[in-house]
Amino acid sequence: MLLLYRFVLTNLTMPLGKFFMIGVFLMSDFVIIPDASSDLTAELRDRFDIPDYIRGVVYHPDGHSEVADLDWSTMTPEEYYNSMRNRKVLYKTSAPPLGEITEVFEKHLKEGKDILSISISTALSSTYNDCMIVAKDLLEKYPDRKIICVDSLRYSTSLALLIISAAMKKAEGLSIEEVAAYAEEEKHRIHQMGTMDDLFFLVKTGRISNFKALFGSMIGLNVLADFNQNGLSEVVGKFKGKRDSFTAIIEYIKQTIDNPSEQIIFVAQAVKESGANLLRGGAFKPRTSPYAFQGMKGEGIRLLLKAKAETGLPIVTEIMNISTLDLFADVDI
Repeated sequence: MLLLYRFVLTNLTMPLGKFFMIGVFLMSDFVIIPDASSDLTAELRDRFDIPDYIRGVVYHPDGHSEVADLDWSTMTPEEYYNSMRNRKVLYKTSAPPLGEITEVFEKHLKEGKDILSISISTALSSTYNDCMIVAKDLLEKYPDRKIICVDSLRYSTSLALLIISAAMKKAEGLSIEEVAAYAEEEKHRIHQMGTMDDLFFLVKTGRISNFKALFGSMIGLNVLADFNQNGLSEVVGKFKGKRDSFTAIIEYIKQTIDNPSEQIIFVAQAVKESGANLLRGGAFKPRTSPYAFQGMKGEGIRLLLKAKAETGLPIVTEIMNISTLDLFADVDI
């Protein structure tokens, strides 16, 4: 299980970047280049104008290696993750070679574009440092261009969310420097947390012993982790059973989230762009236990209505008690 959410910057007031006037205003000419650890699909890269990415290397158990491919040309994501889930396979990876980074960067520099590189956490990979080395060399060759490298301190879908957020700022017309500054601040507002489904996977990676994995599995131990300020996954709690884990996750989100209404709108806009026709949210969450999380109730409906006003999407939620009927006056379904 994986939960991904973000803090949202409010009242962001940044001056717009420099533009050239040729009949209309043109956005500053730069590209955002992530690496393959971002998990950005072809559809997302196309939608958010991500023209390229740098590719690391994946080493298979049989000894052969392949270039990391976000389009999964040699195997499906289901095949990849199922092979690990069954404890049969453990893949290893390495950072993109310097030649790969140079080739990708230089292709866009030759086209007259500056580069904003946003890469996997330095706590997990040398990619950021390698990009800095390549940037230094290429700027000597292309002194009129700019290359800015950002260490995301994140990985996978949290890195993807940071890149998408940066791309949205670019689309608003911010300069490369302003988007880079935004990414540097925004990265600490993005959370990626969830439970470890298989403790024996941690045995294979050398993080815990077989005894701890066996004992933890026997008692139904769920380990929750999130990225810390240093870009490493850090345990934030250990709980027995799924219900206690879900309750802990909700409490953790409540403690760390900022301005949830903006995030609901962010999600609503994203799903609308993907073709959704309705936005469903359970403002009153039914639970067997009277002590479990019951939802945001009236405040939840208010946030759903705000998302409806912003996006035009009809909203769906459930009535749990006739005493709350008045709250549902503007709810569609």
